[in-house]
Amino acid sequence: MSEQTGRTGQIVLAGTPIGNIGDASPRLIELLQSADVVAAEDTRRLHKLLQALGIRTAGRIISYHEHNEDARTAELLELVRGGATLVMVTDAGMPAVSDPGFRLVEAAVREDLLVTAVPGPSAVLTALALSGLPTDRFTFEGFLPRKAGERRARLDELATERRTMVFFEAPHRLEAMLRAVDAGFGSGRPAAVCRELTKLHEEVLRGPVRQLLEWAEANEVRGEIAVVVAGAPDAAPERAEDHVAAVNELVAQGSRVKDAVAAVAADARVSKRELYAAVLAARG
Repeated sequence: MSEQTGRTGQIVLAGTPIGNIGDASPRLIELLQSADVVAAEDTRRLHKLLQALGIRTAGRIISYHEHNEDARTAELLELVRGGATLVMVTDAGMPAVSDPGFRLVEAAVREDLLVTAVPGPSAVLTALALSGLPTDRFTFEGFLPRKAGERRARLDELATERRTMVFFEAPHRLEAMLRAVDAGFGSGRPAAVCRELTKLHEEVLRGPVRQLLEWAEANEVRGEIAVVVAGAPDAAPERAEDHVAAVNELVAQGSRVKDAVAAVAADARVSKRELYAAVLAARG
């Protein structure tokens, strides 16, 4: 466990509204006003947020995004070492979740610098909660690869995933993404397309993947998109009757029936007693 007492500098990962400005917490507003430094994925978006909230920040504003993370991380850590309170914000939602911030946190943890968070809106959890799909176990997969072959390979890896899956996708690639899911997971796999969450034109469409694909094909999709897909269904339980042939094959090779039944039952994870009965029944 890190010993963080007595330190004055800190990094605060601050969740910002994903659509509705009313979701900004009082704690977020207070921190934005009082921070020594605000690191923003897009400084223009930050200024719009400050304007919408009717506040100003007294601190220094620094851009921090995927193209300058490597160079800026060292600079930000130096400020924190010097005692600064650094607030990290992205365009929307929680930093470090499919957004800049992870490298900064990783480096800060290595140095035992204080990292905390102001929890806020999350498109991942909002989409999951609204999807109507199981929420007890889920996995966030971010954006699928843009290239068709790489996207297909990733979906092949996820075809047997039992947990509910949450993806992000650009509106102009949604049709291709759903077509790939349809091909990889089957047209009947339950899913939900969540569009413009918390915004004026919020829309959640639920149904089999094929139905959602047909909707995407027929409409000009716009806005921020999250796609939630049900996990793979449980495999059908093994039946003893399905393994009689394997027992007979071992018997033909010289094994005793009981030994063959024991070996096949252990491998197939079926009842030895039921398999033995099925072998006898097949011999009639």
